[in-house]
Amino acid sequence: MDLLDWARGPLLTGAIAVFVAGVGWRLFCLWRMPPAHGPGAPARHAFGVIDAVAASLTRMVPRGGFRPSATLVTVNPYLFHVGLAVIFFGYAPHIAFVRRLTGLSWPALPDMVMYLAAALTIVSLLMALLFRLSDAVLKKISSADDWITWTITFLPLITGMALVSEPSAATLAHEQAIYRGPLAIHLLSLELLLVWFPFGKLMHAFLVLPSRMQLATFFGRRGVHS
Repeated sequence: MDLLDWARGPLLTGAIAVFVAGVGWRLFCLWRMPPAHGPGAPARHAFGVIDAVAASLTRMVPRGGFRPSATLVTVNPYLFHVGLAVIFFGYAPHIAFVRRLTGLSWPALPDMVMYLAAALTIVSLLMALLFRLSDAVLKKISSADDWITWTITFLPLITGMALVSEPSAATLAHEQAIYRGPLAIHLLSLELLLVWFPFGKLMHAFLVLPSRMQLATFFGRRGVHS
C-alpha cells in the first residue's frame, strides 16, 4: 500500500468526515444562536426573507456610486471564484473523481477551457497575495488564517497543474495512474483543504449568503435604500 492508496483510501475518508462534521457543527451552532435585535424601531415597511435574498444577490456587483469604474481589485475576486468553480466542476478527471465518490456525473468542458481557467485562477490568487502584501491596511488586518487559507487554496491548483501531461481523455483511458507520487500529493493537498475548510475563512463558501442576508435585513429594517 503506497502513498496514493493511502490518499485515495483512509486519508480521503478521514478528510471528508472532518469536512462534513466540521461544516455541520458550524452551521448548527450558528442556527442555535439567538437572533440579535438591534436598537431602534424598524422601518414601516416589512422586510422579510425574500427581500433579504434579493438584496444579497443583486448587490454582489459593486454599484457605480461607490467605484467610478471596474478595477483589477474589484474584478479579481470574481475572476478567482468563477475560475475555481470552472476547474472543479468542468475538468473531466475531477468529474470522474466525483462520480467514483457519489455516482454523479455531468459533461466536461474542453481541455483548453480548463487550462485557461486554471491559469487565470492561479494568476488571480497571486494578485490577491500581491494586494495583501503591498496594501498597508490589508497587511495590517491580515491574520494567520488569511495566510494559511491562501496557501492551502493555492496548493491544489499548483499540484494539479503539475499533473497535466496529456489530454484528459487519455488520462482517463489509463487503467492505473501513471504518476502515482504527484497524484498522491495533489490528493493530499485537496484533503488538507477539506480538513482546514470548517475552521478557517474558507467557511465563507457556506456563510456568504446568510451573512449578506443578515446585513441586508439589518439595513432593510431601517429603511436603507441602495
